[in-house]
Order: sequence, then C-alpha cells, then structure tokens
Amino acid sequence: MFGSMGITELVLILFIVLVIFGAGKLPQLGEGLGKAIKGFKKSVHEADAIEMDASRQEAQGQSGAVPSGPPPGVPPGAASPPPPGPVASEPPKA
Repeated sequence: MFGSMGITELVLILFIVLVIFGAGKLPQLGEGLGKAIKGFKKSVHEADAIEMDASRQEAQGQSGAVPSGPPPGVPPGAASPPPPGPVASEPPKA
C-alpha cells in the first residue's frame, strides 16, 4: 500500500497530523478511523449477503415454484369483492 512512500514521508505526515490535531486528539482520531473502517467492512459484507440471497430467490423463482393463495400478510378469504355492476374500460362507441 505504501510501496512508493518511504519512512521519511510517513514520519513527516505523522508529524503534520500531530501538529494539527495535537497529542490529546490522536487516540480519538484513531478510534474514529477504526470504527469507520469496521463499519465499511460490515456494510460491504452485508451487501454481498443481500446480493447472494436475492440471487438464490431468483433461482428458486425460475424453477417454477409459484406460491398459491393470497400474498403474505393477507388472511385467506379476505380478497376484495368485485365492484358492483359492469365496469366499462372504454367509452361507448357512437
């Protein structure tokens, strides 16, 4: 990662960070950076897991498994009744 940077450059960057933030803020800065990296890794891992679950569900859907009955969360027999009277989708032609 730091292949092109030498020890001198790293020491200079560390010195500049020390001057800007001070010795008291460095532990807090390191902790915040560590939490950010950990959160990023966790979100990337969760995104991969979500994509894998979606691809599995898609593969199961293509295998011909069609669920029967009402959609989840709707009790059986609770389908809405048809509207009363005829329903015209087009106006009458003259």
